[in-house]
Amino acid sequence: MRNFITIEGCDGVGKTHQTRLLKQFCEENGYNNMVFTREPGGSDIAEQIRKIILDARNTDMDDLCEAFLYSASRIQHLKDIVKPALEQGKVVFCDRYVHSSYVYQGLGRGLGLEKIVLLNEIAVGEYMPEFTVFLDLNPENAFKRKGGADKTDRMEAVEQAFHAKVYQGYKKLIAERPECFEVIDASGTEQQTQMKLREVLFRRGVLR
Repeated sequence: MRNFITIEGCDGVGKTHQTRLLKQFCEENGYNNMVFTREPGGSDIAEQIRKIILDARNTDMDDLCEAFLYSASRIQHLKDIVKPALEQGKVVFCDRYVHSSYVYQGLGRGLGLEKIVLLNEIAVGEYMPEFTVFLDLNPENAFKRKGGADKTDRMEAVEQAFHAKVYQGYKKLIAERPECFEVIDASGTEQQTQMKLREVLFRRGVLR
């Protein structure tokens, strides 16, 4: 879907911070047609589902229930935020999207990539990103740089082996469909990563 860009990466990589810096840059430089949002969440009902998913007290949540909750949040978010913005000719940047479900639930949780792809085909239909920016830093180094996982976040608090599977899952997706991704080395400073992100967007014609 043209003008729909998603930003992905493992927990702790700084993805949300980089998206925030990009939003600030766009606002300061007169890019008024940009919409920044996130998943899970982004709109009222979707944010309520987010709270259920990430609540660290919900340790007994079934993996398939988790996958369906992510998709349910995504359906509502598309209806409320993404579709209207794209129909108005705006550019949408989304912090996480379907690729997170592919690797976290399909590969990390072991539910199977085909099952999660099918679930999300139902959820999003034709609303696949024009391209996805992947901030590349393995979870061990990401959490080390961050100062450890957020224990109040149910997904971050999962054991390190799970996050390693997620990282390898991203690598698998990128190897299979390299044309769908822009990979950025996120091991440098936050400003270095931000400049790389902007360079990709200028090269792609998203920013002019």
